[in-house]
Amino acid sequence: MPAEPTGRPRRSRARSRNVSPRPALAFSQLKPHEYDMTPLCASLVCPDCVTWVPITGVNSKKPKIVPHDAGTVRNGVSVRCPGNYRLVILDVTPERQKQLLARAGLAPSSRRSARQHHKPISAPAVPVSRIRAETTLETARQSYLAHRKGCTLCVKGQHCADGGLLARRYVLALNQEPARRAARDEQERQERRTARKLTAPTVRRAQWTKHGGEAVETANNRCAERIAGSLSEFRGPQVPEAPQPPERHDQRQAELGRHASNSHPAEGAPAQPECVNCGTTELNFVRAAAAGWRQVLRRPHCSRCASRFPAWMRTQF
Repeated sequence: MPAEPTGRPRRSRARSRNVSPRPALAFSQLKPHEYDMTPLCASLVCPDCVTWVPITGVNSKKPKIVPHDAGTVRNGVSVRCPGNYRLVILDVTPERQKQLLARAGLAPSSRRSARQHHKPISAPAVPVSRIRAETTLETARQSYLAHRKGCTLCVKGQHCADGGLLARRYVLALNQEPARRAARDEQERQERRTARKLTAPTVRRAQWTKHGGEAVETANNRCAERIAGSLSEFRGPQVPEAPQPPERHDQRQAELGRHASNSHPAEGAPAQPECVNCGTTELNFVRAAAAGWRQVLRRPHCSRCASRFPAWMRTQF
């Protein structure tokens, strides 16, 4: 039986001095996940055959790609990759690769820098001389004197640009003051005349005639005493004056009286709820529910005692 052929053992590292004429491949041209900078197993993804291949001579002056196959077969022979013996430039350190991998693993929103919203610069304050507000004689005088006191150019009869505007405004207000005072006096006279018209006896008499009269005066001056226990005249006939029916009401009152005297419920009468915490009782469960009583662990509690328990433990009757 012929011996089975075996492959020739591969050397631990490539010892060939061949160098590819193609330009050297720098790690900075590849993506962070396409190469590995681990000292014991430095490797990269070959750009030609897209296969992980080791790098030989990492600590030497000319590190290069180990010769390998392209992964295809032609005429029964495997095709060699054109990137064999291509020089590699190790321009990325292992620490830098870790930083690039960590940055690539972040979300896109976190990789982007925060957008800066520049606040617009506020406009400078308008000088007092250019403020278009209501100008009176006193305000114009105070503005002119304040500017003249702090300005070094306004000396004697000379004025700067702002001082001249304030001076002209003061003179204009001084010339308009008599007409303005006359208009103010006329407005006050009109207000007094209108007030006299509204308070005249004839006007008041007409108002009393329109909104008053004998019926209103009689209702205002009526002071009739009301007897205790009497019904109001505003109650209509549809409102019952006595419990309906009277027989049932009397029977119910008698049962409640027996229950109160014997300290136990009468026959056919509903039991009174009693708080298991403080002992407070209520007439019946309807009134107890209306008063805020609740069940805590299926035991009745008044509203005050039930409020001490959390909401999920309180249930209605």
